[in-house]
Order: sequence, then structure tokens, then C-alpha cells
Amino acid sequence: MPKLLVVEDNNDINNLLKSFLQEEYEVTQAYSGTEALSLFKNQDFDIVLLDIMLPGKGGDEVLAEIRQVSTVPVIMLTAIGHKKTVATYLMNGANDYITKPFDEDELKARLQVHLRNSPNGHQGVQKLRCRQLTLDETSYEIVSPRARQSLRLKEFEILKILFQNPKQVFTKEKLYELVWQEPYLPGDNTLNTHLSNLRKKIKALDPDHEYIETIWGLGIRLNGEKE
Repeated sequence: MPKLLVVEDNNDINNLLKSFLQEEYEVTQAYSGTEALSLFKNQDFDIVLLDIMLPGKGGDEVLAEIRQVSTVPVIMLTAIGHKKTVATYLMNGANDYITKPFDEDELKARLQVHLRNSPNGHQGVQKLRCRQLTLDETSYEIVSPRARQSLRLKEFEILKILFQNPKQVFTKEKLYELVWQEPYLPGDNTLNTHLSNLRKKIKALDPDHEYIETIWGLGIRLNGEKE
């Protein structure tokens, strides 16, 4: 899943962006230029949405510091009244801009185009394998030599954790908290439902092997070595 840094000081707009992009991107939010640069220094991102008007360090300073160390695509977020300054940002290294209020489909299209055209490509792409199956991060699919199954976001994240840690046993509480990023509540059946759906999809691709194994009294693990 591509990693997106959203830099926007308006809490409502920032949360709105996350809400309709989080199905396709791993979204990290920043609310100031200083916070954005700190995050950028310590994490790898595939693309950045950067507001022009920010508290502390403005969008121009953030863009300049990003360009000192990275060619990651940067799309500026600008109010209609700020369009006259956009040319300066484009000359100084921004890849594109979009005006607020923005159209959801247009924004998604611009993000996809710049990721596709990025000279570094999508740095986060991985293809994890186990037995006959491959987990494809670019398409959110589990793939066998003859067929494929689409995964929902949480199904994909569960399976990715298991594929990356083929010998590790995860308690249901731990697995839930890793995927949903919130405390597990006793009696919550959400994880069990997702695991049941995953087992059905996997069985349709490879009926001869059990991939998600329950270790009674301990938890869940991937049944099989990565190939």
C-alpha cells in the first residue's frame, strides 16, 4: 500500500482526506510544517499532499527541505485565492496542485498518475509468498498460479502480518490491535469474521492446504514457510 503524508492544518480537511484515501493509501497526518518535516525525516513516504498555508514553517519551506533530500512526488493543496502563488511552487519542485474545495475523484486520479510516473516507483510494493499463494500489495489480492481473490483492506492487513511473520503466533488481541490500531474489547467478533472470510477466499485458491492455523490456547499463525 503506498504511503501518503497529508500536511494540512485544518483538522476537518485533514480528517476528510484521510477518510476517503485510507482504503488505498497508508495515510499519515501532519498539522504543521515542522511536524511534517519530522515525520518525513523518520519515515519513508511515496507521495505527499502539502497545504500552502501552514503554521510555523510554511508550505514553501517544507517543499524546499523535502527537495533537498528526496524526489518524492509533492502535490500542493491550495485555496482558490492562492492560485497566483502556485507557479512559484511548481518552479521550486512541486509536481502538481489541486484547489480546495477539491473533487475526490480528481484528487485520487492525480495521486495515481504521480505515483505511476514517479522515477522511484512505489517504494512500498511487496509481493509476499507462502506455498502456492502470493500476496500482492499493489492490487490487494491473494494470487495463485491459476486464479486470484480480491481482499478487503483489513483482510489484506491481517494476511500481510501473517505472511511477514510465518512462524510467529499472534494472540487474537494482539492481531486485532496491530490491524485496527485500537484496544481489543473482549467478546468482539470482528477479527473472527475477517479470519473466516480469509479462510474461505484462500480455500478457493488452494483447497489442499490450511494457511491460517489456530493454535488452541495461544492464538493464530501462518501455517507454512514463505517460499
